[in-house]
Amino acid sequence: MTKTYKAAIIIPHYNDVARLMTCLDALGPAPDAVELVVVDNDSTDDISPVRRAYPQLRIITETQKGAAMARNAGVTETTAPQLFFLDSDCVPSSDWIETALGIAGQADIIGGLVDVFDETPPPRTGAQAFEAIFAFNNAAYITKKGFSGAGNILTNRDVFIATGPFRTGVSEDLDWCHRARAEGFELIYAPNLKVSHPSRTDWTALARKWKRLTREAFGVNGASPVARLKWAMRAMLMPISVLAHLPKVLRSKRVSGPRDRCVAIGTLIRLRLLRMAWMLRQAAGGSL
Repeated sequence: MTKTYKAAIIIPHYNDVARLMTCLDALGPAPDAVELVVVDNDSTDDISPVRRAYPQLRIITETQKGAAMARNAGVTETTAPQLFFLDSDCVPSSDWIETALGIAGQADIIGGLVDVFDETPPPRTGAQAFEAIFAFNNAAYITKKGFSGAGNILTNRDVFIATGPFRTGVSEDLDWCHRARAEGFELIYAPNLKVSHPSRTDWTALARKWKRLTREAFGVNGASPVARLKWAMRAMLMPISVLAHLPKVLRSKRVSGPRDRCVAIGTLIRLRLLRMAWMLRQAAGGSL
């Protein structure tokens, strides 16, 4: 007889076995009412250590690339009415499952808190200082921009079916949440639903992240002539936005000392200028 679950925890994964095992260790054993599912995005790395360490874990393989496709596969391959999404590089708090089960019915979509931590000892790199200040501000994403990062989000199957699957080629969490809210579903912030995420350790990793986000944001923006013109205008505002964000760097309690603030400011300037160049290339019809 097929087992009935109250909730499914869906974790997309690709070539990050060490962090996935850290995530699963922090999560702890799932209660009988919860199905824990890892959707492996056809990793080239050996995931047999995960199978050995967690023999009761259900692992699904999704060959279509992208976290969006992995999450969609996790939904398709489960039947629980409640859907809880985590990312494999997140470290959930020890009470994450208990908290998720306790608050799941409070709204159609619930996004939690995402802290940032460094995986390397001090001193911080510019990328780490920048991420400590600016990365994963899920409270602002939810309350001001109407979306939650998909690495720490709860919803239910009825909402997911009505909204439709995550889509590739766009900022998938922003796109999905905006579509869900357009259907009339409520999104709230739950600071007690906590995960931690490692900061990017160097410029290369940070630039790669923001190139992906810029590419996905352009997918949401659209490619019509008018949309491209608006995108170009947004691009030209990138250098000016540095001034708007300087007070946040100077006031932030997430960094300490003049050195961290200086390297954060340098990274902010460098990144905004690079994003301007990327966005102008996209507006002109080029690709990233």
